[in-house]
Amino acid sequence: MSQPVPPATVPSPCVALCRLDDDGVCVGCRRTVDEIAAWSRMDDDAKRAVWARLRALPPAGHRRCPRCGADFPCGSGGRDGGCWCVDPPPAMPLPDAGDCLCPACLDAEIARRSAGRGAEHG
Repeated sequence: MSQPVPPATVPSPCVALCRLDDDGVCVGCRRTVDEIAAWSRMDDDAKRAVWARLRALPPAGHRRCPRCGADFPCGSGGRDGGCWCVDPPPAMPLPDAGDCLCPACLDAEIARRSAGRGAEHG
């Protein structure tokens, strides 16, 4: 009988836009093919190192929110000079979100998930 798998403590950066560019980098989450292949075997420290590398990448430009249609900047506006989306708590994966949500929709999703967790543990 197999042991239950504990929940991941470091969320995957996958944004469900899985396609590799010519350099073997995912155009959605920007992980390398090696990082993607090894993710399920990585310990939390290694996963956090991947997240740190991803957060240090140069900005990707502007996006359109798939939920509300708003245009928003991607890659700037954060507290430490990076993308604003690294400031809130991690919320990946985002079902039906494409590759990124605008600040208002991401805040709403985080609040929705937080409320759900409170109900589960309350």
